Amino acid sequence: MHIELKEGKRYYSIGEVAKAFNVNASLIRFWDKEFDILKPKKNAKGNRMFTPEDVKNLQLIYHLVKERGFTLDGARTHLKEGQKKTLDKFEIISKLETVKAQLLNIKNQL
Repeated sequence: MHIELKEGKRYYSIGEVAKAFNVNASLIRFWDKEFDILKPKKNAKGNRMFTPEDVKNLQLIYHLVKERGFTLDGARTHLKEGQKKTLDKFEIISKLETVKAQLLNIKNQL
């Protein structure tokens, strides 16, 4: 899944992240509680602020749960056991999706 977030920001609000993934903010909060790899910073008011690394981890979780159909327990164990292999496959898939989006953009311009 290709998400659209502004580049160069240090922190993204939960609303920005939820909008980029096209899910509710409650789902992002739930995943934050369920997965240990997510570590958003919380400000004085308690709002979660996600770093670009957290967004990459959220992309991986989204890919496993929503696109590949893993259960939460299955995704959690998959991340713990084979994280390096999973990250490599996910990075390849995300790069191919970016190339596909660029090619479709070029096709539409012709």
